[in-house]
Amino acid sequence: MFSDDLQVDIALRIIILAPIALLWVMLTVKIVGLRSFSKMTAFDFVVTVATGSLLAGAVTVETWPAFIQNIGSITMLLASQFAIAKLRKAKPHIVEAATNDPVWLMKDGIFLDENLQITRVTRDDIYAKLREANALRLSEVRAVILEATGDISVLHGNKPDDEILPARN
Repeated sequence: MFSDDLQVDIALRIIILAPIALLWVMLTVKIVGLRSFSKMTAFDFVVTVATGSLLAGAVTVETWPAFIQNIGSITMLLASQFAIAKLRKAKPHIVEAATNDPVWLMKDGIFLDENLQITRVTRDDIYAKLREANALRLSEVRAVILEATGDISVLHGNKPDDEILPARN
């Protein structure tokens, strides 16, 4: 790609391709917006992981066409994410089928065993999240919710406002 000497070629690919690829991702994210690396939806998370993988691939390629393919793929993923986010805002019912709804796992200190079973979350998983959230008493836990991103939110203390809670399922 850069030299007939394999060691020199590898060194030059690292020195040249890594900054170019990284700058390209930074420029694309600047254009598309900070949501690029958010975890608002499962799709956002997949795009973040795929972008990282493609960035790593771009740095290790041996040909210019392979480099362009990785960079182009990153661009298309981020552009697709941008378009889907715009579509979700303009026509929420169109993308609704592709997104997950939050699931209640605990309400007012009581485990919702059916939802735990459906989501394959164990009580031990919940206990770990309760400890992370510094919840000291089950009776003070208002809600434990498996978010659309796969994160688990713990609300404890006083009664939360209804508008921050998802529709109960």
